[in-house]
Amino acid sequence: MTAPSTTTEQAVAEADARRGLAVDDTSVGGREYCHRLAVATDQWIEALADRARAEHPGAPRFALIAVGGYGRGELSPHSDIDLVLVHESKPERIEPVASAIWYPIWDSGQKLGHAVRTVDEHLALAKTDLDTATALLTARPIAGDRELADVIVESGRSNWAKRRKRWLADLRVRVRERQSGAGDVAYILEPDLKDGHGGIRDAQSLWWAERGNLTLSDEDNAALNDCYDVLLDARVALHRATGRPGDTLRLEDQDAAADAAGLPSADALMAEIAAAARTVAWISDEAWGRVGKTTGGSPKEVAPGVMLVDGEIELAVDADPAVDPTYMLRIATAAVRHEARIGRRALDRLAELVPQWPVPWPAGAVDKLVAFLLEGHRSIPVIEALDQRGLITRMLPEWEPVRSRPQRNAYHRYTVDRHLWEAAANASDLADRVARPDLLVLGALFHDIGKGYPGDHTEVGMDIVRELGPKLGLGDDDVDVLVAMVEHHLLLPDVAVRRDLSDPVTIRMVADAVGSHERLELLHRLTEADSIATGPSAWGGWKKELVDELVARVDHVLGGGDVADATWTLFPDAETVQSMATGEHHVRIADGRLTIVYRDEPGMFSRIAGVVSLHGLDVVAARAHSDEPQLGRVSMGASEFRVQVPDEGIDWEPVVADLDRAVQGRLAIESRLAERARTYRRRRATQAATPAAPSVTFDDGASSDATVIEVRCPTRIGILYRITKALAEVGLDIRHATVQTVGLDVVDTFYVRSWSGELISDSSHRTEIERAVLHAIG
Repeated sequence: MTAPSTTTEQAVAEADARRGLAVDDTSVGGREYCHRLAVATDQWIEALADRARAEHPGAPRFALIAVGGYGRGELSPHSDIDLVLVHESKPERIEPVASAIWYPIWDSGQKLGHAVRTVDEHLALAKTDLDTATALLTARPIAGDRELADVIVESGRSNWAKRRKRWLADLRVRVRERQSGAGDVAYILEPDLKDGHGGIRDAQSLWWAERGNLTLSDEDNAALNDCYDVLLDARVALHRATGRPGDTLRLEDQDAAADAAGLPSADALMAEIAAAARTVAWISDEAWGRVGKTTGGSPKEVAPGVMLVDGEIELAVDADPAVDPTYMLRIATAAVRHEARIGRRALDRLAELVPQWPVPWPAGAVDKLVAFLLEGHRSIPVIEALDQRGLITRMLPEWEPVRSRPQRNAYHRYTVDRHLWEAAANASDLADRVARPDLLVLGALFHDIGKGYPGDHTEVGMDIVRELGPKLGLGDDDVDVLVAMVEHHLLLPDVAVRRDLSDPVTIRMVADAVGSHERLELLHRLTEADSIATGPSAWGGWKKELVDELVARVDHVLGGGDVADATWTLFPDAETVQSMATGEHHVRIADGRLTIVYRDEPGMFSRIAGVVSLHGLDVVAARAHSDEPQLGRVSMGASEFRVQVPDEGIDWEPVVADLDRAVQGRLAIESRLAERARTYRRRRATQAATPAAPSVTFDDGASSDATVIEVRCPTRIGILYRITKALAEVGLDIRHATVQTVGLDVVDTFYVRSWSGELISDSSHRTEIERAVLHAIG
């Protein structure tokens, strides 16, 4: 090995410095930034290769080839540097040279994707491996023997051309698999900019496919390039904002990424990404839909003026959408029922000819919309195609403000528009459970329409639907029902998880608000459809049980039944009541439910909550109950915690042991929680960049025999323990409690009385309660 010369050392240092300047350059973004960084990286890699050759003068012939994103000349700040070193020698002879190049890259902190192969090895792999084959389509020689590099690159491209039919089929399968796993970039809360449907990889795959005889129009290619720039710009901004590699734009990084991209807000960033991804996804779906499609079949009329031609829906030659704008719904419904795409020519004609819909809508138009919505989830790809051509807003101008509108909280997984389509599709699955399926799917479609406008989304939505209903051709009674569905779309889930269902006030309040069995039935199914569309944390067995229970009780009252007959207690159940009758401490565990019976005394619920937190149990709900005090009798209490049981299960033995000690007052809960908080490494989770301020609210009308306190705040270790300890400190007895965790926020509701059994009406006492709870929250 020869010692490196001063000249080669200086060249490496200077190239490394230039690369550092390119990484930190904020004067440009997107593709221009990536290209500049790739050029600077080229110079650095070339200098490293020159030094390696100088150190090993007898080294065999080799070439360094850039592949992947680096090969395309598109390096984001923390992209992998993908290199292949090809040679014509034995591994032991080339290894010192390779190490001399790889180790300085690793030492600099860069992530290196590397391979060392002979020419024959690499070309053989390129004949069987799709990733290797596609990588060579955009490969670039960086350093070493140019003739050797050219052999690899040209042979790779020749291989692709010879096997293009096979590669095109393999690539199509790969695209579908990748898209199904990563979700839609345009619609989900935390998009995968690279692998998601409509993302960077979709555009790249189309350009690879062009070399396999897939044809893209000049218009599509221009649009694809524009959208690609937007997505690359977002990826560069993400890397700058986080200081680390990654392609998923998480909620907590979106504000910083927007700032790095020079945009005014995260909403503006996500709207740009959504618009670009919609276009990429549509071009991709349309192009891949042509691959393998059989042609030459006889056209078939599947609806008046609607033809099925070569597996796609087309307009009849004499069809005139300008005369009847509802024609687009006839086409859309036919596409869904025949599981076919709307053809490119048909979409172009619709976009050209369909006018803004008249007001009011033509007779029967709303029935066509309902029929389309009742097709369910199959309708969503068709909706996206119509929306890509601007046809949805010609039908519903009120839709424009919710298009691509992000919902930046951990509860929702979709943009507003996609959430509404998903809710309507879910509602169609429940249509057989209501008397008016038409109102169910329309209510689902419009329940959050107000989110695109300033003001409270429910109040604004009610006003919009009140005006929109007559435009659709609905009667006054139906409009009133839809307005009520918008007004009360959160009523059932909020009451079910935050209020005591055994309290007559709760049942009467919901019955008065709903007013009729028909509306209750519609709200019940809207709650389910909306919750499922919201995300996995919004719906589950526990919530469904509570909502179903609430609906059954309210329906009893609406049917003329006595409210007293609809206020039986859910907790404690019969088994827990029997345990309480013994007057002894008892713990029961079943199906993720931890039930504890104890002698009631101040702070007992808080102690139990502390133990649950100490053991890191993921609480999805909690309830508490205390006996009414009776002279000469020990007052008993019971608490139930429903926890999320992980796949590996829960070791309950230490939990039960600590519960026994806590109930007896022999566990240093405060100290142990503080220790856990210091050593606990918060797992990465989605959260709003600026969480809502903590709040303490008193609701005097929610119960006849208790004061209801609702606490909202970000969750942290021991938060339920701290809140309940604060309530005990100011002399409150928790008669009933519900706990709801939404992402990293909690909404806890407590039915309380003083220890002497009185309601909390004194304003000074309430001030102290609020002070104590807010201090505990921190």
